[in-house]
Amino acid sequence: MTNLLVISVLTVVYTGLFLWAFRTLPREEWQILAAIPRTRQSNGWWTALNFTYYGLFTAAGVTMAAAIVFVLMAAVGLSVATTFWLVLVLLGSATPAAKIIARLVEKKVNTFTIGGAAFVGVVLAPWVILAIDFTAVVQRTANGMPIVPTMTILAIAYAVGEGTGRLACISFGCCYGKPLAMLPRWISRLFDVHHFAFEGATKKAVYEGRLDGTPLVPVQGITAVLFVAVGVIGLTLFLQGLALAAFVVTWTVTQVWRVVSEMLRADFRGDGRMSSYQILALVSAVYGLGIVFVFPETGSFAPDLSLGLKALLHPGVMLTLQLIWIVMFLYTGRSKVTVSRVDVFIDRNQV
Repeated sequence: MTNLLVISVLTVVYTGLFLWAFRTLPREEWQILAAIPRTRQSNGWWTALNFTYYGLFTAAGVTMAAAIVFVLMAAVGLSVATTFWLVLVLLGSATPAAKIIARLVEKKVNTFTIGGAAFVGVVLAPWVILAIDFTAVVQRTANGMPIVPTMTILAIAYAVGEGTGRLACISFGCCYGKPLAMLPRWISRLFDVHHFAFEGATKKAVYEGRLDGTPLVPVQGITAVLFVAVGVIGLTLFLQGLALAAFVVTWTVTQVWRVVSEMLRADFRGDGRMSSYQILALVSAVYGLGIVFVFPETGSFAPDLSLGLKALLHPGVMLTLQLIWIVMFLYTGRSKVTVSRVDVFIDRNQV
């Protein structure tokens, strides 16, 4: 009953969220969340630091992914302390990688790539798991983490987290699709009704792609729906004890879509007929599948989701999730490519 309730709630909440977001976030006013005055100019105006909805949704996506990891790890009997170290190491490695890899590929300073972060995460994950297992055995403090279930949990968390985080791209106008007019008619007519058209000079699709008001393939929206949907399917399989099947479905679909979606994007993805991001996605898919077959499941397990949900009430988990949200918001939400001029004055009618 708990499993069905959680799956149903996730489906309803995300359906409502996406219906709202796809209509609303392409608009101009949904890019800048707040402007904080910093320096007063000679003309009386202030230059201000912008915080973006990009940061808000990115932080929400990462926090959601971390919450899923804590819940599902607890559901298979792993301690909060063990999960904490897994989350800390992977986030600590993947977060800076998102910026470093994007800088290397796109030759730009202020940009991020979730694909690069996912690549680093999947490469490191099995070895981090084995290191934690080894420490647990040596210290005789707890049972080790099973490779396949843990990799499956990470894949599900990644899918739902990135699906949530794609709303950030819609709000900022980045990762934008190709204009419908550039595509063959049999493809473009699929999006005649459901497409994105970004408004505002500070949207990336506008200042970089010069596509103000142009109907574009809604790549970000497709990715959001597909990733959350496959994450929920993977979660359903996982809760039935089918960890290997859940991983294969979740990881294969997300990485294959990463390759396909690049063909529908209009933003710069690096030189060459096949982008570096497509290569990373293919390598990630093969590497991840190879790991779960090299380290096969040993024995059966039955996740207890009701036990896992109780982990969210653990003070350490609540503080960790809050800290993750704050750090990610400050890291990704402080806009370097936009700036505001703020005029602060007294409204005499209200005095």
